[in-house]
Amino acid sequence: MNISGSTNYPVLQPFNHKFGHLWIILFGGSNMAWALVMGASLALMLVGYILLSRGGRQVHSASRRMVTDGLYAFVRHPQYTGLFLVIAGFLVQWPTLLTVLMAPMLLYAYAHLARSEERHTLKQFGERYGKYMRSVPVFFPPRKQYKAFFTTAGTGRTGK
Repeated sequence: MNISGSTNYPVLQPFNHKFGHLWIILFGGSNMAWALVMGASLALMLVGYILLSRGGRQVHSASRRMVTDGLYAFVRHPQYTGLFLVIAGFLVQWPTLLTVLMAPMLLYAYAHLARSEERHTLKQFGERYGKYMRSVPVFFPPRKQYKAFFTTAGTGRTGK
């Protein structure tokens, strides 16, 4: 029974793990709602971690060469795409005041860092990187390429 005296609809209970979760309350408080929200957040975070790992492995194996294949054939910053998905997963997992306030700041900071890195990379690789920038999106591929992007092996090969 909740504080309203009813057992039919859950009331937000901030110190209860299940009923302190805003998304669960908004979706009716059922175990199915709990499973769907937790599954969605886990999927976002897992895919994000995979992109972070594969993107990092691909860049570090490049030995200062420009990477344009694997994940980088779809987006210029797959590691940041992964980080953005992890942040989104945390927002779904547990939308606290702190996470809701920090998420936009983190997204802005990493978007700014990406622009800074691109200026440096443009100086390093010149028009070759300029052409790459004009043909490949920054963080998210076109919708028709999502499946290929999220399933690519990220082989670590460099150059084109």
